[in-house]
Amino acid sequence: MKTLTTRLAALTMVLAASVTQARGIDPQEVLRLSDAGTLQTSERLDAKALSKHPGASIIGTQLKNIYGRYVYNVELRDAQDIEWVLELDAATGQVYRNHQDN
Repeated sequence: MKTLTTRLAALTMVLAASVTQARGIDPQEVLRLSDAGTLQTSERLDAKALSKHPGASIIGTQLKNIYGRYVYNVELRDAQDIEWVLELDAATGQVYRNHQDN
């Protein structure tokens, strides 16, 4: 029983840490970072995401700071009505993840 309690406590700590490490970015901060050249523009990142799924449309975007890295999340819907989620490095435009949303 003590092992189970220890494992549950460890899992709770890991989940709490992961939640606190990802935070949304204030719109004013986004403008400041874009103007400074730290981040690529949303238009450029959107175009990069759309190039992976020609004919798709954007249904949502979000910029997060995860462990000190700016990650741009894009949700797309393609011509076959399939939803895709892409995660891009907001500074370089590199695609981290490109997967079908379930």
